Amino acid sequence: MVQGEKLPGRPGSASRRSFVKGLGAAGVALPAVAILPRWGFAEDVAGVYAHAAIDWRQFGGQTITLAGAIHPWSNAITPLLWDFTKLTGISVVTDFRLETAYMGALPIQLARGSSTPDVFMFTAYGQGISKGWLEPLNAYYSDRSLTDLGWYDENDLLQTARAFPLWRDGERYACPITSEAVTLFINGDAMAARNLRVPQTFDELLATANAAKTSEMSGIAMRAQAGGNSSVPAMSFVFSYGGDMVKDNKAAFASPEAIAAVEMYGRLLSQAGPSSVSGYEWYHVLDDFLQRKTAIAIDSSNFATDISNPAKSQVAGRTVFAAFPHVAGRPSVPFMSHWQACINSRSRHKRAAFLFLLWATSKPTSLRTAAAGLATTRVSAWSSEEFKKAFGAQAAEAALTNLQNADVDRAKAILFHSLSRPILDAFMIGVNEVVTGARPAKIAMTNAAEKANATIRG
Repeated sequence: MVQGEKLPGRPGSASRRSFVKGLGAAGVALPAVAILPRWGFAEDVAGVYAHAAIDWRQFGGQTITLAGAIHPWSNAITPLLWDFTKLTGISVVTDFRLETAYMGALPIQLARGSSTPDVFMFTAYGQGISKGWLEPLNAYYSDRSLTDLGWYDENDLLQTARAFPLWRDGERYACPITSEAVTLFINGDAMAARNLRVPQTFDELLATANAAKTSEMSGIAMRAQAGGNSSVPAMSFVFSYGGDMVKDNKAAFASPEAIAAVEMYGRLLSQAGPSSVSGYEWYHVLDDFLQRKTAIAIDSSNFATDISNPAKSQVAGRTVFAAFPHVAGRPSVPFMSHWQACINSRSRHKRAAFLFLLWATSKPTSLRTAAAGLATTRVSAWSSEEFKKAFGAQAAEAALTNLQNADVDRAKAILFHSLSRPILDAFMIGVNEVVTGARPAKIAMTNAAEKANATIRG
């Protein structure tokens, strides 16, 4: 990684050796890297699925509805849906919406007992399980008429993807479909013009952001909108300062560690952030970085595809992708997650829906979506030259470093809580108050935690 080094005018690519080392550090068996399957791009598309001991046509004639957010996964999977229909005879109707609208509408639809969508992107895992919205999947994985586990090869999944969907009783209610971790993005030209280095600690980040800002460019951009959907970067600060979001079934972000983390978050954005940052969601952050309106951005590693695309980005080829910062003397603990896809427990086409999930997350499909720049859950896809070309080798290595440094259990503690959304909403209302200067961090986070805990107590 480039931390501690001066920023080059044009960032170099990560070496094959360092990238493979990163895969190993992420808990992946290295032999899987050494025998990467090439058939995803060399053989007829239908032929690679014929290697599975599965009757792909057993549900021919059925139609399933696939719902989700407009997202890199939906963008990557949509062009391949016709291939799925040709393979299986199952038609797929899609319902993709802007993320905020989708996240608001889906729980209402599921709570009404609708049998559609059959398959849907999901993050509120605990809520979905407690409400009975999600179909348990272990029995489907063990059904030999549906699944060829040897062909599917779960050992090819990243370690975090294997651990993430497991509920406390060992049941699975979802299939991970993407991999992401909070990552540091640097405008190399803006940094080089001031002879600045890639910051490693939060104190260095604050100094660098202030030094980089100009009348036309903010020093740093991060989410700050007063809603749970904006919580991802701020949670990374809390974890890296040694705090938790939820502990012993209580909101824990009034701890000294969390208060210090949010105080630093507020200092960064109030001193070096955009003037309107209090309303920033992820797309504002990305847009600012693509248009050279900010020198530094912190958000999902999945930004890399757009950042590296010259048709969209003014910083393509001029960006450094780096590990999330840390507190001096502490490790970096960025937030990580896997978007997951679930089956509606009221679906009338559950087996066809599972066959779709198996196809969508298989090796050959993952290789194809990775070629479009999607950060999938599979080692073989992350290791492919097609993925590294589309995503960027340095961006991929940074993402893997941040996945390796993440704490899956701390992320799951909040994401899988049955009241995750109101807890995150309360948290970000507090963060927003700190960013805007409405309240100091200690008061804002104490009030936020009290509100969240009142919700938990019911």
